[in-house]
Parts: sequence; C-alpha cells; structure tokens
Amino acid sequence: MRKVYCIGELLIDFIAENQGSDLSKANIYTKKAGGAPANVACAIAKLGGKSSFVGSVGEDPFGSFLLNVLDANGVDISLAQRYKTFTTMAFVSIAEDGERDFVFSRGADKELIYDPSLKKDFKESIVHLGAATALLGGALEKAYGHYFFDALTEKAFISFDPNFRGDLWKDNKDVFIKKCMPYVEKSNLCKFSLEEAQLLSGEENLDEACDVLHEIGANTITITLGNKGTLVSTRKFRETVPSIKVNPVDTTGAGDAFIGCLLQQIATSHTIDPALEDKSLLTQMVQKANKAGAITTTNFGAIESMPDKKQMYD
Repeated sequence: MRKVYCIGELLIDFIAENQGSDLSKANIYTKKAGGAPANVACAIAKLGGKSSFVGSVGEDPFGSFLLNVLDANGVDISLAQRYKTFTTMAFVSIAEDGERDFVFSRGADKELIYDPSLKKDFKESIVHLGAATALLGGALEKAYGHYFFDALTEKAFISFDPNFRGDLWKDNKDVFIKKCMPYVEKSNLCKFSLEEAQLLSGEENLDEACDVLHEIGANTITITLGNKGTLVSTRKFRETVPSIKVNPVDTTGAGDAFIGCLLQQIATSHTIDPALEDKSLLTQMVQKANKAGAITTTNFGAIESMPDKKQMYD
C-alpha cells in the first residue's frame, strides 16, 4: 500500500450555528478541524489507507487541538511543523441546502518550510497537492513548489485539487489561474469542482472545458457535480458517474472525502497508471468515492462526518 502525502493547510473551521448563509447574522460558532489537505489525509486514514500530513499550525491550543484530531484519526503527523504565528482560522456559514460561505483569517499555515529530506520518500508514493492557501505566496507557496518538483523528479503519482476560494482571491482570479497551470499540466490526476473546471479552462460547457484541460496536459480529470455525480474524463473516455441520494446537511469536506477515497483506492491498487486507464475500474473507484462524499454531507463537520471502512463497505 502506497503512502499519500497531503501538503498544505490545517485550520480551525468556526461553523456558524442556527442561521443561513449570512455570516453577519451569526452569533454562535462551533469549532471544527478543517483544511482541505488535512481533510483528505483523514479521509484516507479512516478508510484504512496510509496518509501523512505536511503543513504547519500555531504553537497555541488551536494548533494542539488540530494535530490531536489528525492523530486520533490515524494520520501521520510527524512531518507537521509549529510556529508562534496563530493557527489559521476560517469562519463558515451554511445555508439550508448545505452550501457554504467562507471568511478566512490566515495564520500559521503560510509558514511551512520546505524539508528536502522528504524527497526520497516520494518515490513510489502519492503526493496530493490540494491546498486552498498554497498559491497565496510566502513560505508555503515556495515549499509547495519544491515538493511538486520533488514529486515529479521521483516519479510519484501526483494528485492536484486547486480548491479555489473566492474570498481568498477576490479580484486576482487571473493570478490564480496562471499559478495553477503547471500543476494541471503535470499532475496524474486533477480533481475540480464545476466552478474550478470552468474557471481554469475558460469554458462554460463541460465537454469543452475537459478538452481544454486535457490540452493543457491533464491526464485524468474528475469534476464533482454535487448530487449529479462526477464527470470522469481521460484521453480515451468521458462519463458521468452517478452519486447516491442523500439529504445534505453540510457540504464541507465532501470534495475532500471524494478525493481521499479515490486516492485510498489508487494507493492500494497494484499498478497506478493502468488503473486510471481502465474505464471499468476507474468508474468503479469514482462510484465509491462519490458515496464517500455523499455520506460526508449528512452531518456537520468534515472529518467526523467522513465514512470509515464499515460505513463504506458493509
């Protein structure tokens, strides 16, 4: 079984309680562990896979809480770093349909320092680059780029999820698109939301969007479409894989559960690339990943709502 290295942010999600999508009306918040790469690491570990989180938190009670959550869920936290900068926080509001609105207060996640000793561990491993904050500059972006290069050099299997957050980029979408291009070009697997696929390709139509993204260099593309399932596109086939029907409560972490479940399956396959070239096998994997994402939406909080092996396979 290959290990999956998840690189990027680990943060506190303060989830507004008993209100809709307007954060200005929120009075009560519940503390939850969050951050897309950390969520993915937990999704993998809860399903019996091997994952390691590479990122940084503050030397404060919030940082300790976050690392304890990852450790309790079976994630290797030995590569996590801690700094005096306060732990990053996100304030999240949830509408009646489970959709979210974010406001970020960025802190220690940006302090991650590149560790060159990790390079040798990437060989025959999976490297997941799925941070929402990694392309915003600072030490984290430099480390992110170094790890991407190391993964390419060691011929690791690379997974990329841009995790676009409008609140972080505001009027700088063009910069975000430009910074994502090398990752789209070189990654083995790209996971996009509908918004991300359209933004990065410049095309509204999904078939045309996939054509553009393949032309850029993406080999295998998954575009999550909520209750409509997931569009899977390779250079050989394209198909929408349906999801299971649920009543969503909170969509936070659904995409992370999806990609975590997919990577866990890829990590346990005997050969990685052929698995993604086999239409039947890949669609079966995506179907299971859709189920993991759907289950995650049925409760509040990403990590505790993600399914374990019993929920997925019994």
